[in-house]
Amino acid sequence: MAAMTPTPAPTASDAADTAPGSGAAPAGATARTRAPRRRPRPRVWRAAVLLLAGAYFLVPLLASFVFTVHVPGQGISFEAYTELLAADGFTESMLLSLGLAAATIATSLLLAVPALVAVRLGSPRLRPVVEVMCMLPLVVPPIALVTGITTVLRWGPEHLSRTPLYQTFLAVQDERFPVVLVLAYTVLALPFVYRSLDAGLRAVDVPTLVEAARSCGASWPYVVLRVLLPNLRASLAGAAFLTLALVLGEFTIASLLGFRPFAVWIVTISGAHARMSVAVSILSLLITWLLLLLLSRAGTNPATVSSAPRTSPTSRKES
Repeated sequence: MAAMTPTPAPTASDAADTAPGSGAAPAGATARTRAPRRRPRPRVWRAAVLLLAGAYFLVPLLASFVFTVHVPGQGISFEAYTELLAADGFTESMLLSLGLAAATIATSLLLAVPALVAVRLGSPRLRPVVEVMCMLPLVVPPIALVTGITTVLRWGPEHLSRTPLYQTFLAVQDERFPVVLVLAYTVLALPFVYRSLDAGLRAVDVPTLVEAARSCGASWPYVVLRVLLPNLRASLAGAAFLTLALVLGEFTIASLLGFRPFAVWIVTISGAHARMSVAVSILSLLITWLLLLLLSRAGTNPATVSSAPRTSPTSRKES
C-alpha cells in the first residue's frame, strides 16, 4: 500500500488570488498581457522643424519690410507703400498679369481635361504618349522656347503679308493683351496641370461614373460638367493654383518678347526706386497668397458632405 503524502491546505492569500470575483491575476499572466510601452512622440523635434521653416520664410520678409519702412535719418516712413497706387504702370501691369493668369488657367484646363478624360475612357494605351507630350516643357528651357516664338513672329508677317493670317500675327502681339504670352504660358503650365489632373482621375472611378450617368440618359456635356468636374474639384484647384503662381512670377518670356506684365514692371522700377520695388514685391506675395487661398478654398466643398441625406439605424433595418 503506497504511502499517501498529505497536500498542504490552501491559504487565505492563495484563495484570494484564485477567486473568480477578484480582479487579481497571476504574475505570469500579468506580465504576458501587459501592453508594450510606446515611445513618446517627438513633439519637440516637430516644433523645432516648424520654427526653422517659419524662420526661413518669415525672416527675409521681415527684413524686406523693415528695409521699406525704415529710412536712415528719418525713422519710420510708409511712403514706399503710399506711392504704390500712384506709380506709373502699377495698376496696368497688375491687371495685365491677372488677366493673363485667368486666360492661361482657362486655356490649359480646356485643353487638358477633355484630353485626359478621353484617354482615360477610350484609349488607355495612349496615356504614356500624352504624358510625354505634356512633360516636354520641362525639358525645353524657356529661353529656347522664346527664341522659337520670336522666330515665328518675325517670319509670319514677312511671308504672310498678303493673306488673312497677317492680321492674326499682329493681333496676338497686341500690347494691351498679348495672346502670345497666354499661348507660351499654357505650354509652360502643361506639366503641372497634367500631374494634378492625372492624380485626380486616378482617385476617381471614371468609367463607372460615366456609365452610370449615360445609362440614366445624361448627355456627354452633362456628364463632364455635372458628374466628372465636381469630383475633380481639388485637382482643378491645384492646377489653377500652380498655373497662377507660374504666370505671376514669370519674367523671361515676357521680357524678351517686349511686354510688361507685373514681374517685368517690378524689375524695371527696381533701379530707380529700390524701396518701392521691394514694397511691390511684398505686396505681390500677399496678393498671390490671397489668390492661392481662395483657389484652395474653392477646391474644398464642405456643402457636399453636409447635404448628404442621413439615415437612421432604424430606417436602415426597415429597408
